[in-house]
Amino acid sequence: MSGEERRDRIIRILESSTKPVPGAELSKHMAVSRQVIVQDMAIIRANGYEIMSTNRGYIIQGDREIQRVFKVKHTDEQIELELQDIVDLGGKIKDVFVYHKVYGVVRADLNLKSRRDIKKYMERFANGKSSPLKNITADYHYHTIVADSEETLDDIQDKLQEEGFLAQLQDYEPVNFWEMKEGEL
Repeated sequence: MSGEERRDRIIRILESSTKPVPGAELSKHMAVSRQVIVQDMAIIRANGYEIMSTNRGYIIQGDREIQRVFKVKHTDEQIELELQDIVDLGGKIKDVFVYHKVYGVVRADLNLKSRRDIKKYMERFANGKSSPLKNITADYHYHTIVADSEETLDDIQDKLQEEGFLAQLQDYEPVNFWEMKEGEL
């Protein structure tokens, strides 16, 4: 069994349990060491599951939320359409950021989850002298999108591709923007 298959089984066990599942029990069930289970839990948490460790074992809390970063490019006039495509398919736009060769990653929280949120966001540009962050990098920018499933994120990705908004990562761009160490830009 691969690590991914093992983690999927662990998730299914935790989701079907109404009480905490001891790590030793998972270790025995998966035929791996307790340390492997601890490492698997870290990976599962990184994939958006809220897993609480108690003195009686592991338990999943709350709803699963996963995220994916999309690199996009479009005009100012297309901003609203792009954001609406995302929320209409069940995504939440967590942030917008750019990767600037001089300044590094410049990021702003958005937390847009509805057309109403998008309307308010767009009104702030219309009522002021500010321009979208994407304008400092020739319209290229990124969004961290949060959803309830990989399928939802795949649907969003397909829609952004269909609209012509998705852009390819370049060789000089880091894959994981949030775990870069200082001086890596």
